[in-house]
Amino acid sequence: MKLMFVGPPGAGKGTQAVRIAARYGIPHISTGDMLREEIKNGTELGKQAKTYIDAGELVPDEVIIGMVKERIARPDAANGFILDGFPRTKQQAEALGAIAALDAVININVPDSKLIHRICGRRVCSSCGATYHESMLEDQKHCPKCGGALYIRDDDREDTVKQRLAVYKEKTQPLIEYYTNIGILHDVVGSGGIDDITETIVEVLEKK
Repeated sequence: MKLMFVGPPGAGKGTQAVRIAARYGIPHISTGDMLREEIKNGTELGKQAKTYIDAGELVPDEVIIGMVKERIARPDAANGFILDGFPRTKQQAEALGAIAALDAVININVPDSKLIHRICGRRVCSSCGATYHESMLEDQKHCPKCGGALYIRDDDREDTVKQRLAVYKEKTQPLIEYYTNIGILHDVVGSGGIDDITETIVEVLEKK
């Protein structure tokens, strides 16, 4: 089962990708994690990527695609995989199609208002790094775990979140249309409970 998960910031696609990967015994492949691993291991692709990152530039498609091609060729991906964070553009999707045929693309949809509430309500402990949502905190200023001061990350502020959502929609719409036209995109409502969303995704996959 070769899958890809897509969704806006705060939609929970990473959480769901991990859960579905565990359920079906296939690897969850995050391009961000993959980049860090290649660089850490000093592979040829990792060295190429590091050159661009150190220069403050985006890693070119051919380098990312090379990493994906190498990763999905490993034995643990023989029965499938879940891609998270790739492809991001129609061009990347077309390049991916040349090396692997996806069975389904899960598009997790959450209304902007809920995403803003989720993200802007995040609080991070400056001491232990624990993350909470303000709705679960009695004391909005101190970490219930270690007592450290809680803070709001700059990219969790409302104006920044709205900008991130706008950029996501602009950049991802062509990708959504591409997979819709192919007939493998499945929309899933991501505003319920985590377990309910997982079961909805499983239902979609089992019907295929």
